[in-house]
Amino acid sequence: MDDHSDDIRRPLSPRIEVYAGGGRKQWPDDLKAQIVADSLEPGAIVTDVARRHGCRPQQVHDWRRRARSGQLVLPAAGGALSFVPLVSESSPSVAAAPSGSPEAAVVTVELHGARVEVRGTPCLAVLSDVFVALRRTRSC
Repeated sequence: MDDHSDDIRRPLSPRIEVYAGGGRKQWPDDLKAQIVADSLEPGAIVTDVARRHGCRPQQVHDWRRRARSGQLVLPAAGGALSFVPLVSESSPSVAAAPSGSPEAAVVTVELHGARVEVRGTPCLAVLSDVFVALRRTRSC
């Protein structure tokens, strides 16, 4: 086998590439949360949000999944309510009596003309999704 590595007839490349750094960019959680919040705005397109912030759309989708599962805390919206008044339609004696089955529980949420009923014992992620969906109906 012939080795032509020091063949002087071949011109040398005038360009030298130097790679520095650890490779992957470390995104702080507060910046990830802000990017996810931007992507959840009405009419936002994930690809455009990712391009604007210098990241990949796949990263934004992963961060959104993490936010849905509670692993990434999103910043509070400027017009977010600090509390929601609760109105009970049943008398206190009926409401205080425990039902025999957890499946009989019904949570009804009415907000901005939209009404959602959640039956059973929903986890926190389900209730969070309900409130996010209701908040989005306000802007439609």
